Amino acid sequence: MNVSQVLIATAFLCGVAVIATGAGDEPGTPDLEGAVTWLNSTPLSSNSLRGKVVVINFWTYSCINSLRELPYMKAWAAKYKDAGLVVIGVHAPEFGFEADPANVKSAVSDLKVPYPIPIDSNHSIWRAFRNQYWPADYFVDAKGRIRYHHFGEGEYEKSERVIQALLKENGATVLDESMVHIKSAGAEAPPSEDVRSPETYVGYARSENFASPEWLARDSRKTYSPPPRPGLNEWGLVGLWKVRAESCALESVAGKIVFRFHSRDLHMLLGPPKDGTPIHFRVQLNGAAPGDDHGADSSTDGTGEVREPRMYQLIRQKGSVKDVVFEIEFLDPGVEAFSFTFG
Repeated sequence: MNVSQVLIATAFLCGVAVIATGAGDEPGTPDLEGAVTWLNSTPLSSNSLRGKVVVINFWTYSCINSLRELPYMKAWAAKYKDAGLVVIGVHAPEFGFEADPANVKSAVSDLKVPYPIPIDSNHSIWRAFRNQYWPADYFVDAKGRIRYHHFGEGEYEKSERVIQALLKENGATVLDESMVHIKSAGAEAPPSEDVRSPETYVGYARSENFASPEWLARDSRKTYSPPPRPGLNEWGLVGLWKVRAESCALESVAGKIVFRFHSRDLHMLLGPPKDGTPIHFRVQLNGAAPGDDHGADSSTDGTGEVREPRMYQLIRQKGSVKDVVFEIEFLDPGVEAFSFTFG
């Protein structure tokens, strides 16, 4: 049996997720070494976890996909703790600000994550697992063997069935075999069924569909003007900005970012300047305040503040989803913008 056969990640037969047999040739769990620090626990190792069923969840706190999966991780950790389950949330950064342990600690507290979190700022654990995804979930039996994995959001019932099967295999006799039911609000809510806008990065290393008339200057200050007629998923800058590899920074007020999108939700990854000065902003849809279509981090008149580097939910369309032109104006200099995500 080869590794691809061992890691059967999506099969589902007769209501039961198909997992590796446990015959002995499944891959062992790489050790959890290399984290810069641990939250909610002393450092754990593969050896110290023997005898426990373990779910290892690779995530990062500003990733919309990770955030939408998070309620399930918390629910499973609580529901199956007494039956021998340990959930470990390996925090592996995508952006530079996510590598700062202080930012991760603040996010873990705000998100009320109770289980062990190794802060994998150098991607040591990530590389040991040869992981490539946020989120990615590895299901480990009591003998330390990876028996199942799942990449990305969704298929939560399959994953929970795997947890139950591995716990029973380890001797658990009294299990609530119902599925957890999650009703999330804000950014953790499931995506809508009408998302036509992709994740879009504003740093030059991965930017696409930039539509301001000026060419995008790398690592230098430049004044930009708005796209005259942006098409769907095109975006542009307005004002004096310095575009870096993974972000763009506003050099003077007032500056704007414009994006034509089609989805229920619009989020942005934003951060204040290094000194932490709050940044005030105002958002509009088709030139007007969002009203009832404001997000969790903006008000009905479109105003809000950037106080820490994280994902901000700025729009949630309450009626039918349609193409709209989003505009965010920053009323203070120094803001950093990283990306747009949608849901």
